[in-house]
Amino acid sequence: MPINYDASFIDTMPKNVAVQFLERVNKSGPKEAFRFPIGENWESVTWNQVGDRASALAAGLMALGIEPEQRVGIASTTRYEWILADLAVTLAGAATTTVYPTTNAGDTAYILGDSESRVVFAEDDGQIAKLVEHRNELPHLMKIVTFEGKTDGDWIISLDDLEKLGADYLAQNANAVVEHAEAIRADQLATLIYTSGTTGRPKGVRLLHRAWVFEGEAIASQKILGEDDLNFLWLPMAHSFGKVLLSAQMACGYATAIDGRIDKIIDNLAIVKPTFMGAAPRIFEKAYSRIVTMQAAEGGVKEKLFNKAFAVGLEVEKRKREGQSIPLGLKLQHGLFDKLVFSKVRDRFGGRVRFFISGSAALNREIAEWFNAAGILILEGYGMTENAAGAAVGHPDHFKIGSVGTPFPGTELKIAEDGEVLVRGPHVMEGYHNLPEQTAEALQDGWLHTGDIGELDADGFLRITDRKKDLFKTSGGKYIAPSAIESQFKAICPYVSQFLVVGAERNYCVALISLDPDQVTGWAEENGMAGKSYTEVVNSQGVKDMIAGYVDELNGRLNRWETIKKHVILDNDLSIESGELTPSLKVKRKVVEENNKSVIDSLYT
Repeated sequence: MPINYDASFIDTMPKNVAVQFLERVNKSGPKEAFRFPIGENWESVTWNQVGDRASALAAGLMALGIEPEQRVGIASTTRYEWILADLAVTLAGAATTTVYPTTNAGDTAYILGDSESRVVFAEDDGQIAKLVEHRNELPHLMKIVTFEGKTDGDWIISLDDLEKLGADYLAQNANAVVEHAEAIRADQLATLIYTSGTTGRPKGVRLLHRAWVFEGEAIASQKILGEDDLNFLWLPMAHSFGKVLLSAQMACGYATAIDGRIDKIIDNLAIVKPTFMGAAPRIFEKAYSRIVTMQAAEGGVKEKLFNKAFAVGLEVEKRKREGQSIPLGLKLQHGLFDKLVFSKVRDRFGGRVRFFISGSAALNREIAEWFNAAGILILEGYGMTENAAGAAVGHPDHFKIGSVGTPFPGTELKIAEDGEVLVRGPHVMEGYHNLPEQTAEALQDGWLHTGDIGELDADGFLRITDRKKDLFKTSGGKYIAPSAIESQFKAICPYVSQFLVVGAERNYCVALISLDPDQVTGWAEENGMAGKSYTEVVNSQGVKDMIAGYVDELNGRLNRWETIKKHVILDNDLSIESGELTPSLKVKRKVVEENNKSVIDSLYT
C-alpha cells in the first residue's frame, strides 16, 4: 500500500486547536469521545457532552479574568478531568502549563512561577499543599481549581464551582467561547511544557497552536487511525507523547479510554480492549519479561511448546521481512501455534490491538520482533517535546523493525555532519520560555537540533543510535554508545529493570544494574526465598550468579572494548520519586552516577 506523504493538508487545516476541537464536536457529536473508570465501572461521554462541559469551564476561566495566552497550570495524574481542564484553557484562548504530579514542591513552584500561571488546576490536597507551601513565590497565581481536594470558597474552588461561574457567564455572553476560539491565531501560544530533562532545571518549551494542529492533521492524513479506533491512554498528560495523542484524536475522531494508573495498564487492556496504545519501551519490556518468566516457571511441555511457537513465529516474520516464501509445513505450524499460543498472548492485551506505538526512548529490536511474532505490531515513533512529540513514525503497512519510521508529511529531517538529527516543520517550538541563549542553541537556521544521533537509510527510514551527550570515550580512545548496549541487555535478561553503562574516560566499561521488583519476587518464590525483602534477594549469591551469566551472554555480543568488565546490582530499583528517572521513565544518568559515585569508583579499584 503506498503511503500518503502529501502535505497539502497544511493549507486547509484548522487555524487553531480550539477550532479543531469544535469542528470535531460538530462532526462526531453523539459518538463516544472518552471513557474513564468510576470505581469498578467505566463511564462513557460523547463529543457533545465533552464540548458542553469544556465550554462551560472555559467560560468560567473567562469569568475569572483569564486573557489570551495567559498561562493556566494543570498539576494532576492522567484522568478525564485533565482533558477537560486542558480543553477549557484552549477554548478560553489561554495556554496550558503542564506539571507532572510527581514534581516536588520546589520545582512545581519554579514552573508555575516562571510561567506566571494565573490559575492552576490541582488534582487533590497533595497538589494543593505544594502551592500553599510556596504561595509567596507565586504572586501571579490568583486561583486554584481542584478536582477532588478541599476548597476554601476563596483561593481554592472546585471544578463544579468553576463550571457554575461559566454557566452564569454564558447566560450573559452566549457566544463568548466560540468568539474566543475563532480569534485565536495559529502563532498563538497553546502549551508550555517544562521538560523534566535528565540534567538541570526544567525548561519551558513554547508550543504554538499550529504545532498541535499540524501534528493531529499529519497523523490523520496518513490514514493510520479512524473513528472506529479506541485508544487506551495512560501516558502522563504533562508529557508531549500524551498530548500528541489528544491532538490526533481531534483530527481522527477515535475514542479514548483514560486511566493514568500504571499498575492497572495490563488489567485495563483486557477490559477496555483498545485497538492501539502509546507507551514507553519500559512497558513493553515489563510485559515481555512477565510473560517469558511465567512460561519458564510452568516448565515441561508448556514451556517447550511456548519456545517452539516463538521460534516458528520469528522465522515466519523474518521471511516476510526479507520477501521470502513461507514453506507449507512452516505455514501450518504457524497456524497451529497462533491458535495455541499467540492468541493467548494477544488476549492479555485485549485481543483487538492493531498496533502499539512506542516512543520516548529506544525499543530493543529483539523485543519488537518477539511481539511481532505473536501478531502484535509495535510501531516506533520519534520526536521530542521541542517538536510537539511527533516527527517520524512507522506505518502498519510500511515499517522496518529497528527504525522509528519515516518523517511525518510536512516534516523535514536531515543528518548533520556529526550525525545529529535535525528537524524542520510547523510543529517545531517557538523557543524556550525566558531562555534566549538556549533557544538560539537549539534552533539554528530554521532547524531544530535534537541532540540525537541517527541515520537515514535509502528508503527514508530513520534509525536513532544514541543521544549525542550520552556518547562517551574510554581512556583508550574508543567511543561507546551506552544505550545500544543497555537495550541489548534488556532483551537478554527478563529480570532487569535498568542497566546503566559507565566508562567515560576510564579504561573499561562497568554497569549499574537494578532488577524489576515484580520479577524478583517471582524468582524468590521459585528459589526458596519467598518472603525475603528485595534487598535480601538481589544480594543473594543465587541472583548474583544468575545476573553474571546474563552479563557474560551480553559480552559475547559486544566488541572487546564495549564489554562490561565489572557490574554491581543496586539495592533499590531506580524511580521517579528518587529523582533518578524522569516521569517519562528515562534514566537521569548524571543523577544515578552521582548517587552511586562510591560504588562506581569501587569497580575501578
